[in-house]
Amino acid sequence: MKTIKNILVALDLSAIDEKLIKYSSFITERLGAENVYFVHNIKKYEISKLFEEHLKDVNLDEVIGDELNEKVKQHFSASANWEVLISEDPYSESLLKYIVEKYSIDLAIVGNKKHEKGTGVVSGKLLRLLKCDILAVPAKAQEKIDVIWAGTDFSQDSRKVFRITKELQEGNNVLLKVVHVYSVPVQFSPYVSPESMGSKVEKHVKEKFDKFLKKLNYSEAIEPLIFMGRESGAAQKIQANIMDSDADLLVVSDKGGNTFSPFAVGTVTEELFNANLEVPIWVVK
Repeated sequence: MKTIKNILVALDLSAIDEKLIKYSSFITERLGAENVYFVHNIKKYEISKLFEEHLKDVNLDEVIGDELNEKVKQHFSASANWEVLISEDPYSESLLKYIVEKYSIDLAIVGNKKHEKGTGVVSGKLLRLLKCDILAVPAKAQEKIDVIWAGTDFSQDSRKVFRITKELQEGNNVLLKVVHVYSVPVQFSPYVSPESMGSKVEKHVKEKFDKFLKKLNYSEAIEPLIFMGRESGAAQKIQANIMDSDADLLVVSDKGGNTFSPFAVGTVTEELFNANLEVPIWVVK
């Protein structure tokens, strides 16, 4: 069953726009999405008074709309319906939330501009506000998905990622590496050293991993990837290891087994979402 039909792409007239349009074209074709909405928010209150006089007779909506339409025509080649939406709202996050609800958006694609100067639209606030999946794409992202990393803590919530990974794998030669980070329980540290406990905990984790994968009844290729997070948290461990990997995409659930509120975003997910990742990160809601 196709789960991604409507896609939103947030543009801001910066250098990363071209990458977002190209990547959205690739992912639209890959998933067989039907509709793509390219959204730009004009913040007129940010325009300096020095330019107000020069711009008073200029229809910014029309000028920017024409520019973005040309850019999309040039870089978007997927066989889906697309439309450029221009708006004026003091808060880009609230505008995107409105469009997500109005157009029944399944996936919002935004730029991960942590490597660039400026801010961009990626924020923890956006991650919490939107009810759809979110895909943050860095400028260095490649339009290919040969290897996927999927994070899991074996919780029910973390199973959601496999809905997306299966859709991306079906009919394609894609390897899925399921990533789990474990740590030695700190309450034993006064009595037993982490080194002596490490092998026993790792064996237990591997057994738990095997049971988890069997319960998934997953038909596509899977490779377990287990890390020990002894000196750092799970997010830092994933971030450090994915930098030297062949991964093209990281997929994580919005929350894991330790999140108490059903409306909250997990700490690990938020840390990864706001990190300087060089691969796209897909957060499944």
